[in-house]
Amino acid sequence: MSARDPFDGREMPANGKSHVCVYCVRGVRKLSPASWNEYTATCNPDYAITLSDTPFTASPHSQKRLTKSLERSAAWLADSLKAALTKFAASSDGLPPTGYPSLLVHMAGVSDPQARRAFAESLVEPLETVDRDRLEPLNTLDEGVAGYVFDLVPIRMALSARCPADVLADPSDLLVTNPEPAPTGAGDVRHSRDFVGLLQASLQPLPAEKPRTVNSTRSPHEMLQLILDVGIDLFDAHWAQRAADIGIALDFKFPVSDAPTDDNHNDASSAPRIRANGKQDIGHNLYNSSYAHDHSRLASAFLDAASAQATSIPPTDSSICKCAACSPRRPSAHISHSAVDAMPAQPSRSASDNILPPYTRSYIHHLLHTHEMSSHALLVMHNLAVLDAFFAGVRAVLARTDGQAELRHEAEKFMERYDETMVVFDEAKVEWREVELARGKGRLAREKAKQHESTIGTAVDLEQADS
Repeated sequence: MSARDPFDGREMPANGKSHVCVYCVRGVRKLSPASWNEYTATCNPDYAITLSDTPFTASPHSQKRLTKSLERSAAWLADSLKAALTKFAASSDGLPPTGYPSLLVHMAGVSDPQARRAFAESLVEPLETVDRDRLEPLNTLDEGVAGYVFDLVPIRMALSARCPADVLADPSDLLVTNPEPAPTGAGDVRHSRDFVGLLQASLQPLPAEKPRTVNSTRSPHEMLQLILDVGIDLFDAHWAQRAADIGIALDFKFPVSDAPTDDNHNDASSAPRIRANGKQDIGHNLYNSSYAHDHSRLASAFLDAASAQATSIPPTDSSICKCAACSPRRPSAHISHSAVDAMPAQPSRSASDNILPPYTRSYIHHLLHTHEMSSHALLVMHNLAVLDAFFAGVRAVLARTDGQAELRHEAEKFMERYDETMVVFDEAKVEWREVELARGKGRLAREKAKQHESTIGTAVDLEQADS
């Protein structure tokens, strides 16, 4: 549970000494630490992210503003820990009350490595007398924290302010749709490397055993870099869902195969496009007209269940994409919604008879251009399955004897195979916008034609004819 959407980088009013400004369905509202602690205690999430005085005003920020940010963030963390300890004391057995959230602290400091290090050090420093009495039995703030959270959007925005010509027009995209196409992905690549030093500055003084979470990464390349160089444990899946919004079917695998066509009988001709740099896209832009007659499955890097069955590959094999778009299945039983839906008993089918052919790229292309919501549902299921397989591959490599060295080697092969500039995303956003505009023009044209039909033979029609 988070007070702010970690992917929303829109500018907001300045935070105050006793509140942060957040977006809600009624616009911008002031949220106090006391209210936030009350909300989290009522909702009982598994984890709650403490309030942080992260500035979403125009960059760059002064040193005085950064100092205030660190002091407020630490004070609000202490308030949340006090609320948690009060709940602990209220339980009769001295154990945490059931369902009370563990606290994750948002690491403050924006894009200043010294400020980030100072905030981290304040978490592990012994508490002063006043705070020690208030937060007993804690000796440091870090003792009450379950893990650490990094939001990349405010960092990306601060870095963008330093070199605006080298980044996307909207630094918080992929969340907010950018009306203009991005010039290149070079800014993303460079900023991915900048993140490493900033996150390392935050984590250096802190214990290594607590989980580290990063929000709003943009690519598997960025994820691999943060795993290797920072030791990040958890990532969100937002960019994969955003890819589905703009019509991209992900098609990559980790670890990569050494050959274009591997033992999974994948068709090399249906692989993603090769760019001028010799690297392969990580997915297919299904808005593009080139997919209108492409009857391949969504991902060439994986098999579908029907093809796997035909080649006697076990259904549990990791080479199979098990999403409902690539491996759809008939329902095991008829669903009766009322007595009217009663049907005679159907002969039972074997598990293999329930496997259906995969949805094709041409079909999803058709759904996208006809504005069917099912296209995005199918793409989201597929993209999350590909991302899940990516993380399964990372875990498998780490489980090897020399996991860290193996992971770095496999990551280098991944970087060599797949395009890090993500040009396919830029192209997809342009074509997505064209289709959305065409939809609007078509709707207006239909409404105009309908209005004209409704006035034929009336005084309005005669008046228009005279004019």
